Amino acid sequence: MTSELKEKLQTVQAAQAIDRPSQSSVLSLLQDGRIKVQLARALPRAITADRFMRIVLTEVRQNPRLLECTPESFMACVMDAAQLGLEPGPLGHAYLVPFRDSKKRTTECSLILGYKGLIDLARRSGEITSIKARVVYEHDQFRYSEGLKDELVHEPSLDVDRGQPVRFYAVALFKNGGHAFRVMSRAEVDRIRARSRAKDDGPWATDYEAMACKTVIRQLANRGELPLTIEAAEAISTDEAREFGLQPPATLDLGLADLPAAGETPSSSAPAETTGPTIDGKLALDTNGSIESTGSATS
Repeated sequence: MTSELKEKLQTVQAAQAIDRPSQSSVLSLLQDGRIKVQLARALPRAITADRFMRIVLTEVRQNPRLLECTPESFMACVMDAAQLGLEPGPLGHAYLVPFRDSKKRTTECSLILGYKGLIDLARRSGEITSIKARVVYEHDQFRYSEGLKDELVHEPSLDVDRGQPVRFYAVALFKNGGHAFRVMSRAEVDRIRARSRAKDDGPWATDYEAMACKTVIRQLANRGELPLTIEAAEAISTDEAREFGLQPPATLDLGLADLPAAGETPSSSAPAETTGPTIDGKLALDTNGSIESTGSATS
């Protein structure tokens, strides 16, 4: 059986499992109305629980291996993404990645942030007017220097074939007029990739350039050159620890016994819905394949 046919078969099997949630405890939880209550409490006001659930179910359809994850680790990742206000999936905000634990003989889910997610988190400080990450290809003109007078010049090649990616960089502009940038060679990025648990599976395999851009933004943050909220700093630190296996998979006490069953009316003593930060900004993809964020953020 070819890999293409195998992937199609897995997708069909995942779709069939979603139609029969009793076959999967992960899907049973996703279709439990009480989980939606918890999501509504965790999500920022701009994202509804229904929309978020649809996004997560789509991820499960596209990656059937998520069905094998322990329910606790899977829902912990879903709730973490909800609390951060980051949507997992093709937008590149975050990824739900299954990892096999050979010692425990279980599959655990980890939430891996994408570079758009890092940009979103960084901008919540309100001190950044623009932050972007770009890829430098071998036929581009590129030079930079650091010192008393920083300089970074990138002239993308106009050729259809710009060659292979050779460098990655991130630039942030601040409201006070200052700026910061970080440049990494492909070799530097690949050394960091080699330490990742997802180096051969997950976003590093499917979205190499996006993960390389995320890496250079994270390195810029780690150098202390980005003004970050406590929430953003903790999220970036946790993401790094999870990706490199320095932190065990998160687990979640679902606490369903304390919530009304699906279809029942919550009691008046139920906690009020809380909201996370809302973002008044947009992410735009420019013609050179970079991500730039503009606008303002509020909490």
